[in-house]
Amino acid sequence: MTSMNELEEKIVADNDQIFEAVTPKYTVDWYIKWIASVFILISIAFRAADGYHLLDLLFGTIGVIGWLIVSIIWRDRALIILNSVSLMMLVIGLLNYV
Repeated sequence: MTSMNELEEKIVADNDQIFEAVTPKYTVDWYIKWIASVFILISIAFRAADGYHLLDLLFGTIGVIGWLIVSIIWRDRALIILNSVSLMMLVIGLLNYV
């Protein structure tokens, strides 16, 4: 009888449309990116709900800070620029709210 891992490996090997994840799993940056992504999704949900502007800004800021940390760990200049500019805009929004 074949084990589940052997079966999974055979399916992946036999199917050219199944790819394994490129980024490593369960590292510090993996946890940060997933937590940050959840914060950004919560931020977008507050934005869609209308009337929760402060919570949108707070959750968005936390999420963008998380992604900025990940982009620095990855040394990905495009993500660093995107998240740095996003962070500046969110901080300006928070300052204007106060």
